Amino acid sequence: MGTRLAGVAVHLPERQVGTDEVERRVGPFTPPAGLIRRLTGIGSRHVMRDDEQASDLAVAAARKLLADTGTEPGDVDLLLFASASQDMVEPATAHIVAAKLELRCPVMDVKNACNSVLNAIEVADALIGAGRYRTVLIASGESPSRAVRWEVGGLREFLRAFPGYTLSDAGAAVLLTEGETGIVGCGFTADSTQWDVGTLPGGGSRHPRDPEHTYFDLDGARLKSAFLGLGGGILDSTLDRLGLTWDDFAVVGVHQVSLPYLDVFADRVGVPKDKLVITLPEHGNVASASLPLQLVTAQRMGRCGPGDLVALVGLAGGVSLGLVVVRL
Repeated sequence: MGTRLAGVAVHLPERQVGTDEVERRVGPFTPPAGLIRRLTGIGSRHVMRDDEQASDLAVAAARKLLADTGTEPGDVDLLLFASASQDMVEPATAHIVAAKLELRCPVMDVKNACNSVLNAIEVADALIGAGRYRTVLIASGESPSRAVRWEVGGLREFLRAFPGYTLSDAGAAVLLTEGETGIVGCGFTADSTQWDVGTLPGGGSRHPRDPEHTYFDLDGARLKSAFLGLGGGILDSTLDRLGLTWDDFAVVGVHQVSLPYLDVFADRVGVPKDKLVITLPEHGNVASASLPLQLVTAQRMGRCGPGDLVALVGLAGGVSLGLVVVRL
């Protein structure tokens, strides 16, 4: 028996904020009009309500998925909360999600920046394959709007805070069950010497209380170089091991941080542009919910369906790169 992808769902907060509004809010330094859109291709992003938490976004997506698949809370054997965001340092946000969903199963958090959902799929696949669990619910709640630095005094500070202006709030859920093989294979790599390229450092032992460390901080040029340095070797070796090429896929989801970099990455690793699912302009960078959003979008558009192969390519701070191959 393998691991079947029983379903996927996303939840997007109703409020959308345009890039023009974002640029007007930044100050006292004023970025050139249209700069963020030109550099990223993002037109809008989703922002959660002030009274919502990351767990609420995950719960909204999970409730939709459980309803769509006819899954009762008692059917879930394991809950994995997989997200770059969290409600608090302690306890694991998975407990909060489980309480809201009225689950009575074991839980844990899986956290690896924007690859959190992909890594959770790998973990769930291994646990189902080992016979430990039959039905695993993965829930993600991304709330990066809470860590955007709006007060910037100059160009350098603006550039270091830049990723916050691209990020978007969202929830996602993936249901994996024992069944005919759906997860065909996975492959991951990392260059952890680059962990300090992009950080949200507050709340841990290094900066437990300093509010200055509660904002995103990123060196964009170093991040791009770090990803390019990883290359596409893990993608090529995983495809070779599975006997596949990019042409075998109905769609190829790639985590999206900017349209220019998506083009560079696709050219670098050889992904055909017509296989991509572009969600960034309308929805922004939804962190680890990005690939579930792309898969739901592709299914809604009729670009993939039962029996099709789908590739999910993740890129995350830290830095890491990975591929999950799924047969729907």
